[in-house]
Amino acid sequence: MDAYPVPFRVDRSRAPRYRIVNSSLEPLRWVRVEMDGPGVATARLTPRLEPGAAIDVVVRGRDLALSSRLCIRWLRPNGEEYLWGIAF
Repeated sequence: MDAYPVPFRVDRSRAPRYRIVNSSLEPLRWVRVEMDGPGVATARLTPRLEPGAAIDVVVRGRDLALSSRLCIRWLRPNGEEYLWGIAF
């Protein structure tokens, strides 16, 4: 299996509001955001995220860098599911 680069760019400039941009050339399906740890992440479930499109995520919690990470799940056009964790 060939390496697959993470298809997202994260804009952290307006934290706790993060913008996650599809920086790939392919549309991604069923993009969802989850929080691992005691924090809370609010984002809409996205059935299809076109190249260049973005999801806004609001993150709340204390000491997130010590105990939480943001997880993004998505399906590629071929149906394969991927997961990427973002540390604070």
